Amino acid sequence: MPVIEIQGKPVHVDDEGFLTAYDEWDEELARVLAQQIGIDLTDRHWDVIRFLRDDYRTRGETATTRRVNAVGGIPVKEQFALFPKKPGKKMSYIAGLPKPHGCV
Repeated sequence: MPVIEIQGKPVHVDDEGFLTAYDEWDEELARVLAQQIGIDLTDRHWDVIRFLRDDYRTRGETATTRRVNAVGGIPVKEQFALFPKKPGKKMSYIAGLPKPHGCV
């Protein structure tokens, strides 16, 4: 898998740029990834990101927007407001997780 450098750190990514090594992620990297796609992180963004990271650590797969709503308690409409157009992809990208199953 490709290795790219972000802020002087090597990170493993897939062909679409999603991180592939869970432990290479940190909050500073999340800020850089968010900035790359035009998102300014607020506390509510961090709620979503932390839920995704915790859920992934437990289940071993990236939560879909439906699961973020049902289990994380963050309504889909709010997810679209926080991460416009493709919230599932954008949330997982910033959280340093693989693209959720079912995401095109």
